[in-house]
Amino acid sequence: MAWFFLAVAGVFEIVWAIGLKYSNGFTRLWPTALTLTAMLFSFGFLAQALRTIPVGTGYAVWTGIGAVGTAILGIILFAEPATWARIGCILLIVTGILGLKLVS
Repeated sequence: MAWFFLAVAGVFEIVWAIGLKYSNGFTRLWPTALTLTAMLFSFGFLAQALRTIPVGTGYAVWTGIGAVGTAILGIILFAEPATWARIGCILLIVTGILGLKLVS
C-alpha cells in the first residue's frame, strides 16, 4: 500500500507543479486553490508512504515521478522542446525510479 501512496503523491506533485504555471505566481484564484490543495494531498500521501518506505528512496521516487510527469506535460501543454537529449534524460529518471523500486 505504501508504494501506491507514493505513486499517488507523485501524481499530485505533477498537478501542483503544473498548477504553479497556471496560477501565474499565485495571482489567479482557482489555479492557486488547486495548486495548494494538490500540494497538501501530495505531502499527505508522501507522509503516509514514508511510514514504511525508507525516506531516501521515497523522496527520490516522489521527486522523480514529479519531474518526469511535469517534463512530459510541459512538452504537451506548453510546447516545451521535445529533443532526443531531453527525452533520453527523462528515460534515465524513469530508469532510476524503477531501479529504486526493484531494490527496495
